[in-house]
Formats: sequence, C-alpha cells, structure tokens
Amino acid sequence: MDVAEILSRIDRISGRFEREAVEAAVAQREEITPALLRILEDLADNPDEFDPADDRMAHLYASFLLAQFREARAYPLMVRIAQLPGELVDSLFGDFVTENLSQVLASVCDGDLAGIQSIIENEDVDEWVRGAAMGTLTTMVGAGLKSREEIVEYFATLFRGKLVRETRNEVVWAQLVANSSDLYPEELLDDIRQAYAEGLVDESSIGLRDVQRDFAKGKEAVLAQLAADPHGQLVTDTVKEMHWWHSFEENQKKLEEPRRPSSFAFDHGWGEKPIRREGPKIGRNDPCPCGSGKKYKKCCLQ
Repeated sequence: MDVAEILSRIDRISGRFEREAVEAAVAQREEITPALLRILEDLADNPDEFDPADDRMAHLYASFLLAQFREARAYPLMVRIAQLPGELVDSLFGDFVTENLSQVLASVCDGDLAGIQSIIENEDVDEWVRGAAMGTLTTMVGAGLKSREEIVEYFATLFRGKLVRETRNEVVWAQLVANSSDLYPEELLDDIRQAYAEGLVDESSIGLRDVQRDFAKGKEAVLAQLAADPHGQLVTDTVKEMHWWHSFEENQKKLEEPRRPSSFAFDHGWGEKPIRREGPKIGRNDPCPCGSGKKYKKCCLQ
C-alpha cells in the first residue's frame, strides 16, 4: 500500500478501523510523516474549511501516528489546534480531547513545556482542552520525562496567580486539583483547601475528600498508581489506541447498538461534555457509572 492509498483510506470514516492502512503507515514512517504533518497544518491554518459534518478522520489518525513516531514537528501544530474555538475542537476531536490529547501532546513535545503551558494559561481556550493540557504534565511525570517536583512547582504558580480566581473557571480548577492529587499534593494542600473555600472547584468532578483520600495513600503509592495508569502513558501503538472506538461499525455490531443519526460527534460515538462513553470502555474522565456524580478515576476506578 503506497502513501496515496494510505491517505485515502484514513481520510474519512469508513465504518471500520483502517488497521491495514495504519500498519502500512508505520512501516513507511519516513515517507508518510510529511503528509501527516500537512494534515495537521491544514487544520491549524484553515480551520474554517473543516466541516465536522464531512466525517473527516485523517486528523485523528495523523495525531496518533505522529505521537507514536515522537514527531516533534507536530507539537506546535497540536498546540495551535488545541487553541481553536472550543466548539470546533469538540466537533472535530470529541472524546479525544479528554481521553487522548494529553498523551499525544506528551508524546510529541520532546520535553518542551512552553506550548502546553500556553494552552493552560490561555483564558480563551476551551476549559476541557486546558484540563487535558494539565494532564499532559502528569503524564510526563508518569512516563519519567519530567520530575514530580518540577510539575508541582508549576502547579503552585497556577494556584498562586496564573489562573484567574473566578467560579466560571471551575472545570479548569477541578482539573488542576485532580492533577495535583495525582502527583501527591503534599506541597499544595493549603492552596487546594483555599480553592475549595473560595468555591473555585467543580466538586462534581473532585471533592476535597477525594484529595484527602489520595493523600492518605502516601506518596509512593500515589506515584506508583500514576506510573501504572495506561491513560498516563505515551502513545506507542496507534492500533491499540484506536481500534476499539465506538465509531467503527464492527464495534457497534458487537455492542448491538444502533448508530445515532445526528451530529458528527454523536454519529461517531462521542457525546457532549462531560463525556459519557457508550462503548465497551469507561474513560477515567467519564462520570462514574455508580451514579456518584464524580469522575470514574476519582471513584470506582480507585
């Protein structure tokens, strides 16, 4: 399979996962990388030309493949794409934002935090994207690319002035608390308590008792849990990351669920935020199925 055929196969949703095309792309990494970068560059440069109703998939395949390739040239493109209008990002990427964006950014950034921090600190960026960017930093700790101390120190600057202290940012504050808790928040406990006291945190996502429960486990246990979390690892296999998606008909048939004929996001098995997956896997950022109102990773996943 040559590059042109690979690109044709991954361009739009076909009803099945294009495993052969992905495997061919991996085998022809050097030849296909420029074309994959152009896909992301076109999206970053001409976002208004990307109609979610067109069922495009190439940008998703490209994101994972370039992450698997550790392609640093994809980093500034992903940073620009992440800062596009929230509705467009949601329509084009759906569940990828909360489930995979942090992994992809960590895989292509080559240790450079500037672009990730620009997403986190930009008040105009979608709140879920900003939260995913925070998750990138904990992913890098879990993967051994950054020290816990360096990221905790940066999180401290967010608590102490870099984030606007307004309740309209409660999702972003909740993500900051959750990611701090994932790193064992010993140095940040006073900041976290103050954020709750000011009503800044979306407590339906994480409550102060959740933080205290993590803290009670001890640093070694919390960091071991982070290192073992499959959602906190770099992208190593595009097939593994994508093949199970509900958007592919073979998975829908296994589930014996009808396709939902509405927007791009719903047609492809992605819900409105907060994400509620209907596929065979509950994401760590999904609402917990027990009905607690908390995120799965802060409830029954523990």
